[in-house]
Amino acid sequence: MIDKADQSRSARLRLSLRQLEVFAAIARSSSTREAALRVARSQSAASAALAELEAVLGEPLFDRVGRRLLLNENGRALLPAAIALLDQAAELQALFTGEHAAPLRVAASLTIGEYLLPDLVAQWKRAHPNSPVRMDIGNTTEVIAAVAGLEADVGFIEGPQTHPELRVRPWLSDELVIVAAPAHPLAAASASGVGGLAGRKASARQLAESEWILREPGSGTRQASDRWLLEHLGQLNIGFELGSTEAIKRLAAAGAGLACLSRHVVVQALQQGDLVEVATRLPPARRRLAMVVRRDKRQGRATEDFIRHCLAVATTAR
Repeated sequence: MIDKADQSRSARLRLSLRQLEVFAAIARSSSTREAALRVARSQSAASAALAELEAVLGEPLFDRVGRRLLLNENGRALLPAAIALLDQAAELQALFTGEHAAPLRVAASLTIGEYLLPDLVAQWKRAHPNSPVRMDIGNTTEVIAAVAGLEADVGFIEGPQTHPELRVRPWLSDELVIVAAPAHPLAAASASGVGGLAGRKASARQLAESEWILREPGSGTRQASDRWLLEHLGQLNIGFELGSTEAIKRLAAAGAGLACLSRHVVVQALQQGDLVEVATRLPPARRRLAMVVRRDKRQGRATEDFIRHCLAVATTAR
């Protein structure tokens, strides 16, 4: 016997997963043509699915600007719930396989993405061999934009930046260090002393007068180094601004100037003697690396498992 409430609910339910899939694809590409390629449908079918969805809801979801479709207020409100529902549907489809159907979508800052996450992702992947992983690496500003824009499910950042739609969760501790080539005057003084003073510390004046190699604006490391150095030095003689930590390390090792980087980034170079930590009179510069997720989005199993995996590593590191 069919329950009347179930029958009434079925009659009222006019949304389909296919419509939501097309909507989410258009939201990401701003084009029905590109969205159709993403969901393996014809452009006319994608346009029809969007028209059906807007008709069911009784509201437009996009502003038409030339050939582009840009999310309006209605579309922005619907998108997180639509993506969460699609992820749940994918999980239901894979319920009996024991594997995650939805991919693990991660965005990470350069320091974290290049030096901390690869081992963690590899460990997680060994436990979930059939689960796809996508990791985008950029600066902190780009990571926040990716998570806020629903291009990534979880982000890893270094800076204090935040966003009203994101929830920030503290993760690992980190420390900024000043490094230079072994032959740099301040590095040599730190290592051997000058005038018989072993382990001499660089003064604020010496640091301010030195040439610096720093990350680009928008980087979490750059924000943290600016706060630390400018507070105590007043000014910086910036010779290079680079978007690559590896390039900064190589320039510093070649004697081009002082660099300010995460200890996680330079630990191997310090051990190998390619770089030397410059002893200074500045207070330690410690900070907290963090994870960010959307406040209004339910996380899929893949993302939840990966977050737990990363938090377990942070607990062990304490």
